[in-house]
Amino acid sequence: MQQRFSYQREQIYAALQQTTEHPTAEMIYARLKPEMPRLSLGTVYRNLRQLAQDGQVTELSGPVARFDPVTRPHTHFCCTRCGAVSDLDIPYDGSLDQIAAGDGRHVRQHSLTFYGLCPACANENKSNSK
Repeated sequence: MQQRFSYQREQIYAALQQTTEHPTAEMIYARLKPEMPRLSLGTVYRNLRQLAQDGQVTELSGPVARFDPVTRPHTHFCCTRCGAVSDLDIPYDGSLDQIAAGDGRHVRQHSLTFYGLCPACANENKSNSK
């Protein structure tokens, strides 16, 4: 069940849709606060969680929750140095769900995240080792 229209929720959702960085609540708060001085961090958290519960965004679990406006199944890459999260363009054909559904299991969803160094951190790592 979706909640009633809220200007703050709409602005939070719009801010999320305008980026591919899979922001945290704090990142969205920092982006919106100058334009919305009465906005609180708690409001951002509540609205992001409500958007996730309504299926409008995906909440990525981790040490710090990040949010993704893309709700279709897809793969992520997380940099273990800087924490950046990005989408990987790997075709999704449902075969992993079918494999996991063996032995009578019922798969509702799955999450696949690769971990390593993003290009910027990998290049910095190369520069520091010379």
